Amino acid sequence: MNDKYTEMAGRLIVALDYPDAEAASALVRELEGIPCYLKVGMQLYYAAGPAFVRELKSKGYSVFLDLKMHDIPNTVRGGAESITRLGVDMFNVHAAGGTAMMKAALDGAESALAADPGLTRPLIIAVTQLTSTSQETLNSEIGIQGSVQDAVVHYAKLTQSAGLDGVVASAQESALIREACGQQFITVTPGIRPAGSAAGDQARVLTPGEAIRQGSHYIVVGRPITAAENPREAAEHIIKEMIEA
Repeated sequence: MNDKYTEMAGRLIVALDYPDAEAASALVRELEGIPCYLKVGMQLYYAAGPAFVRELKSKGYSVFLDLKMHDIPNTVRGGAESITRLGVDMFNVHAAGGTAMMKAALDGAESALAADPGLTRPLIIAVTQLTSTSQETLNSEIGIQGSVQDAVVHYAKLTQSAGLDGVVASAQESALIREACGQQFITVTPGIRPAGSAAGDQARVLTPGEAIRQGSHYIVVGRPITAAENPREAAEHIIKEMIEA
């Protein structure tokens, strides 16, 4: 593996969107040797629990625990403390929970680190607007006026002011976030579809190469890999697109 391959593979987050540990483990075996991140979301975590996260960590993977916490500050603080004790590398909250809630997530992580100095501080990021959110949904249903881009940048600034590391946003907003919050503020971008793939339920999508060119630090890819006839080949193709961006 050359350095560029290792770098880009490490910026690919493969979403393990499976109903149980057995199905997820089958994909992990197919991806063995690719130094990518693995994302454990609600469906898999609620089925397989912390033990599966620990198993992934024991295999040497970086893990993004995608539970999108959104609750009162005290509850989020406790959740963040438990998640940090798991040893994950990244987790998220909803920016819509506000500054006090996001600061509580950071406090919870720091509490776990103080109790166990052997832990590594995870990246803590906040969801701005889901990539399934269209302009009409934002305005008519959620009740936020203005453009999706304006809402995303507002939440990104709020997240940065709370001391978190970055945000989850569409790759279409990466450049705007970088302009508003600086180069070091992390953007994790789902809604990635390789050229020729179906958009599915995503409203704001880009290809892997476009996302890297827009400045995304990490891209999240699910179905284009998990539903592929040859998931390993699909992952390798995406990494190649990222390298060539």
